[in-house]
Amino acid sequence: MKNLRGKTRPTADPYETWRSPDGSWEWRVLKGYQADDDKPYARWFCAVKSPFTHGGFELGDAYVADVRRDAEQVTTDFGGVR
Repeated sequence: MKNLRGKTRPTADPYETWRSPDGSWEWRVLKGYQADDDKPYARWFCAVKSPFTHGGFELGDAYVADVRRDAEQVTTDFGGVR
């Protein structure tokens, strides 16, 4: 299986965008480290905005399972809504 998210993208052009139900957190997926996101320790490189980042984004790795548990997918690579 080929990793379609293997190259890092800029914050303004993420592969996917995820938001918490209350809208206070946002994850922008900038890179995927593996092709299979269902592995137990699958990670994404993300730009994350939260109440603690004062309107900006912080960059870092996030576990896919944590993002999926705490958020809903808002956009995909093609700009569509899931």
